[in-house]
Amino acid sequence: MADDQVTLLDLWASPFGMRVRIALAEKAVKYEYSEQDLWNKGDLLLQMNPVHKKIPVLVHDGKPICESLIIVQYIDEVWNDKAPLLSSDPYERAQSRFWADFVDKKVNYFGRKIWTPKGEDQEAAKKDFIDSLKLLEGELGDKPYFGGDTLGYVDVALLPFYCWFYAYETIGNFNIEADCPKLIAYCKRCLEKESVSKSVKDPQKVYDFVVMLRKKFGLE
Repeated sequence: MADDQVTLLDLWASPFGMRVRIALAEKAVKYEYSEQDLWNKGDLLLQMNPVHKKIPVLVHDGKPICESLIIVQYIDEVWNDKAPLLSSDPYERAQSRFWADFVDKKVNYFGRKIWTPKGEDQEAAKKDFIDSLKLLEGELGDKPYFGGDTLGYVDVALLPFYCWFYAYETIGNFNIEADCPKLIAYCKRCLEKESVSKSVKDPQKVYDFVVMLRKKFGLE
């Protein structure tokens, strides 16, 4: 598939876009990166994702695939000659999809609630966020990765949020590592992989981006 035309419509700070970047890096897929302005959406984004009008969008030979976890599954199926992200076992695949969905419904949801509200809502969100990470720690156990010995689907789903942790901690005034040391050690270990380290962004820059968002939304 060396002649495939692959373009990623994305926003640099998006953890959802980072998922796709990690998956493409794991598969060694060459692609064109197209940074999008979400406050002035271009024709290409609106054409390729007319339903949700959101990034990321993977455009493969002119055909768009939307929603990050769906894109990652697509990448795994199309470029299936190396670095499998999902198991060939149906039960293990189902479990991976369950925990990736958990990341979206809990880690992303409560993380967002930490930097958007204040007061009691923020305190509740911090507790729910830590409780969710503890459940993930339990699922990880003593394995190097969620799927076993190699980077897989759940890792790709979760790891981009690690570079958002600093923003959550700074705005929420709490320390994630104090409550979830095993999970943080896992994240740091995964950053030693080039496919991960080159795909995620600097936590300080993400924090600055979140501060900008808070000002834009009148939350400061």
